[in-house]
Amino acid sequence: MLFERELRDAVKRGFSQLYRAEVALSDIAIQPTRKDFEGDLTVVVFNLAKLAGKSPEVIGNELGEWLKANEQEVSGFNVVKGFLNIVVQNEAWLRIYAEAAGDESYWQKKADASLLAHPVLVEYSSPNTNKPLHLGHIRNNLIGYSVAELLKATGNPVQKVNLINDRGIHICKSMLAWLKKGNGETPESTGMKGDHLVGKYYVEFDRMYKAETEMLVAQGIGEEEAKKKAPLMLEAQEMLRKWENGDEETVALWKKMNAWVYAGFDTTYRALGVDFDTFYYESEMYLLGKEIVQEGLDKKVFYKKDDGSVWVDLTEEGLDEKLLLRRDGTSVYITQDLGTAKKRYEEKKFSRLIYVVGNEQDYHFKVLRLILKKLGYDWWNKLYHLSYNMVDLPSGKMKSREGTVVDADELMEEMVEQAGKITRELGKIDDFTSQEAEELYRMIGMGALKYFILKVDPEKRMLFNPEESIDFNGNTGPFIQYTYARIRSVMRKADTYPELRPGENYSPAEYKVLNEKERELIKQLLKYPYVLGEASERYSPAMMANYIYELARQFNQFYHEYPIVDPAEVEMTRFRLFLCQVCAGLIRRTLLLLGIGVPERM
Repeated sequence: MLFERELRDAVKRGFSQLYRAEVALSDIAIQPTRKDFEGDLTVVVFNLAKLAGKSPEVIGNELGEWLKANEQEVSGFNVVKGFLNIVVQNEAWLRIYAEAAGDESYWQKKADASLLAHPVLVEYSSPNTNKPLHLGHIRNNLIGYSVAELLKATGNPVQKVNLINDRGIHICKSMLAWLKKGNGETPESTGMKGDHLVGKYYVEFDRMYKAETEMLVAQGIGEEEAKKKAPLMLEAQEMLRKWENGDEETVALWKKMNAWVYAGFDTTYRALGVDFDTFYYESEMYLLGKEIVQEGLDKKVFYKKDDGSVWVDLTEEGLDEKLLLRRDGTSVYITQDLGTAKKRYEEKKFSRLIYVVGNEQDYHFKVLRLILKKLGYDWWNKLYHLSYNMVDLPSGKMKSREGTVVDADELMEEMVEQAGKITRELGKIDDFTSQEAEELYRMIGMGALKYFILKVDPEKRMLFNPEESIDFNGNTGPFIQYTYARIRSVMRKADTYPELRPGENYSPAEYKVLNEKERELIKQLLKYPYVLGEASERYSPAMMANYIYELARQFNQFYHEYPIVDPAEVEMTRFRLFLCQVCAGLIRRTLLLLGIGVPERM
């Protein structure tokens, strides 16, 4: 915040006068004071001890005395070991707040200019076209979308990309089962979303395949051999060969069923509130890596075994040998990703390529980066794997259509239904039209889902509890949405007293009395650009989610303890209405970064 820069300059001056030594501004560490200590900002003095030739405690006390004597806006201090906790005067907070409130650029933390010349690519979703999206995809999409929005908010040019896995044996399984059991049914004839219809036949293939395998085992064939010799699997493999050879009938069926899935995905994406700038398709990418494989062979980075397969040896890097081409010349996933990464860099010259992919692929992305490095591509270190952990539901909370995964569409609709049920029970929407009520239920339900998932650091495995997420109290989306709606209600009521509204040129620095709750609110508001900057650098929507919860929590404490509109207290009312206005603006701004809407009324 503004005073942090001023304090760092003051510490530099004080250190020079006290110890006749110069300290670089970059070596002066300042952080918010921990809640269990008195103070606003803390100067970390451990690293100054050697330069000053004194203990951290002595330096802290001497610097504190100097700052109190020479800096008018420092009203007090205390020292805890090597930490100098500074108390800032109320007048300083009001001045800083007034300057920030009148400067839109204050709320926009800008990224390093060197990163802004080329786009950041954020790849997320990456579904298979043999089944609908599920709960894991929800976490993936929400993280990817929000990270992209955080990067945009800090000035980065961003492109959201989606690599559709639209080829392979799994796709052929759905196609073959539909041919055998589908009787020509379509999304239109069944009323099913296209992705659900195709997913139904993926499950049907598995059922038929298991039955054939069990029959072969009963005839005395070993289980592993039975899986390989099952007629249905052999047919699926033959269908894949036909597809790769361009068989017209097979390709036509593939295009038709994929089109059903794409339409279904699009409906789910709209409901989830995520979007993409560019779609890539595995069917168009899977051969790209073969040129890189040949390049690696020419450079002696890769080697070929006697059976014709191509490998790379990563044992010196602490990994193992990695297959790049099978003996029949077909590519594997890592080959495809090598080719796709190269194509994207040639097309986009990206400053970073962020893969939002589950942590089960940690090894895969280590290998990808290492191979590119060994090949001499100087952009290998611009690839980043944003690894996230699993998300689970409490057992028995919701069932999916397939019985094995939590379907994304069903989960979202259940969230909206629960939001409607709880909202009606609270009895706060009696004057809403049916359309307004339905829009509110969707906003609350989706806000609950998104916030509950995004408030958890991506690296952590999480348990998503639908009922807990829609609680209107605590660290939830609806609590923050309700805080925004509460502020908007206060502002509407204040319209009946136009003389009490802060004017266009109003400055909060005019206010002379600042209570503890107002002070804490202002401090929390002023942290916004710094939290935004760190959240963007760390690709962490959770930091923004927990920041805005803390702001909402502090506002509600203030709201319950102090009146906001009092016609007998003009200056106080103007100041508090202005504070409400800034709080509402930041709540809205932050929730939108998380893809969450804000209701004007609740």
